[in-house]
Amino acid sequence: MWISKTGVQAQDAKLQAIANNLANANTVGFKKDRVVFEDLFYSVEGQPGAQRADNNTLAPTGVQLGNGTHMVGTQKVFTTGSTQITSNQYDVAVMGNGFLQVRRPNGEAAFTRAGQLGLDANGVLINAQGLPLVPQITVPNNATSITIGENGTVTATIPGNTQPTELGQLTLTTFINPAGLQALGENLFSETASSGAATEGRPGDAQFGKIKQGALEASNVQVVEEMVDMIAAQRTYEMNTKVLSAADNMLQYLAQAAR
Repeated sequence: MWISKTGVQAQDAKLQAIANNLANANTVGFKKDRVVFEDLFYSVEGQPGAQRADNNTLAPTGVQLGNGTHMVGTQKVFTTGSTQITSNQYDVAVMGNGFLQVRRPNGEAAFTRAGQLGLDANGVLINAQGLPLVPQITVPNNATSITIGENGTVTATIPGNTQPTELGQLTLTTFINPAGLQALGENLFSETASSGAATEGRPGDAQFGKIKQGALEASNVQVVEEMVDMIAAQRTYEMNTKVLSAADNMLQYLAQAAR
């Protein structure tokens, strides 16, 4: 019964991850979660290779009885989502590796793949939550159009100037183990000891991706895959509950026989 209980708990956790993935199927820049399980310790009643009591032979396999499963953790899968063209001059998609960096109200850095940018009352370039980008870029009030190049260079057309005015440089940040980032919600991630130190660079250089203006990166959730995983998890859940019922019936039979 206790072994089946661990199986039920494991599938419940998997269904929760699947539900979160499906709920964020249309969230810009969202990265799906994957639940990782491992088997629990084994009760070794007969050591493999041990001397058999009845003769001089060695036990070829031994007796090892498992005690169930448990969840090791969840992993963010950082595959690239499809590109959605929006034609909005403040929308950007990261084509390849890298995160946009923003500054949280407490001064700490956070990282995002969601490129729904805009301006605040002071003309500062911000993300959808109102957090300023790092490095900070300010757009003049009289700018008529904004251009963001593949290399992250931000320029503006200002009346009276024949040449575009450079406003700043968007940078990207990479991590040696992005799956180790901590998900903060609001499409934000923070650095951890597992993710490794942040490496900042210019888009298009070395391991960094490029910037595409007028586009957004869609969620990498594949709805059909999630539905198939949900069906498999549901069936596994049912099989574990059937083992619970069978164990309960056996105990009931023993209790009746003992009377």
